[in-house]
Amino acid sequence: MRIVWLNWRDVANPEGGGSEVYLETIARGLAARSHDVTVICAAHDQAPADEIVDGVRFRRVGGKLSVYHRARRLLKTPEFADVDVVVDTHNGIPFLAPWATKAPVVVLVHHVHREQWPVVYDPIRARFGWWVESTLAPYVYRHCGYITVSKASRNELVELGVDDQRISLVPNGTVEIPQQATNPAPHPHLVVLGRLVPHKQVEHAIAAVARLRVEFPDLTLTVVGDGWWKPELIAYAQRAGVADRVIFTGHVSEDQKLTELSQAWVLALPSLKEGWGLVVMEAASCGVPTVAYEDAGGVCESVRHGDTGLLTEGNLDSFTAAIADLLRDHQLRQKLGAKARIHAADYTWTNSVDAFEGNLLAAQARGRRPSRHSAPNSR
Repeated sequence: MRIVWLNWRDVANPEGGGSEVYLETIARGLAARSHDVTVICAAHDQAPADEIVDGVRFRRVGGKLSVYHRARRLLKTPEFADVDVVVDTHNGIPFLAPWATKAPVVVLVHHVHREQWPVVYDPIRARFGWWVESTLAPYVYRHCGYITVSKASRNELVELGVDDQRISLVPNGTVEIPQQATNPAPHPHLVVLGRLVPHKQVEHAIAAVARLRVEFPDLTLTVVGDGWWKPELIAYAQRAGVADRVIFTGHVSEDQKLTELSQAWVLALPSLKEGWGLVVMEAASCGVPTVAYEDAGGVCESVRHGDTGLLTEGNLDSFTAAIADLLRDHQLRQKLGAKARIHAADYTWTNSVDAFEGNLLAAQARGRRPSRHSAPNSR
């Protein structure tokens, strides 16, 4: 099966995050099963325009916004005339692949971005972006199958008018970490992991450190990841008086990421919205419980409140109080961490690849869409 996967970024991109980890892990799994996989994503200075990595071909074209029309233009070329199925990753801005190909299109949506548009953009662009996501995209993809990563995201898609029967769940997988690799820091230590952008609300974790520094004088926070909001976060830590307690690592290797997670007492996830929360399971594999907001979408499934972590009301007071509870109670923290590790083991990338492949094969079996100029019932 020849697969083209459209995604705004790849893991090598400095702005890459959990969505890109999902893409590349599934894509490598498909390539290992002898499928021909090409990823079309935005170009950047950390990787060449055309390369093959672990059996997956990457075509990097355009920039942050121009990648969308550049990808559609590429799909229309003879090079991609015999594609069996196109995966269109809809991260707020859709590629609108049905406008560029007659191949079956499967839409991948991690979560709906209703809350994020006004955080990232001015009111005019936020309203336009939400119209594209909530009105235009469901119409363009009205005949396509969808894949999403959590029940919460599926429910949001249904609210936008997507037929529940066209939506399949393929959760993130996780990598099992040997228990002996867990190495908690000798003092209270928090970790935030992810892209540094406004809607991740990393300020809340920094503010929690500032509020708790009297009770926990040796409390520290490591912020793992990078992004265009990083200078604002550094400045925020300075204003909060905790610049000496907050470490910004920037982008790190997978081995270093696991090292940082294994040292955490708690993963702080103050994100406004997550489709699933891949970082939750990465921390869970290291036996680290998570504190997150209960109204942040899929984290209500990746975090089991009171069992693998704590979910709080959507405000800083509740978030800080929950972190404090885990820092104070060593026995509770250990219990939640142990159950988090067991919970993470239920989600394997092998199962995710199996389910994703099944959806693509089903789409391929449905066949190519007839041209809009074709006579009725023609193929």
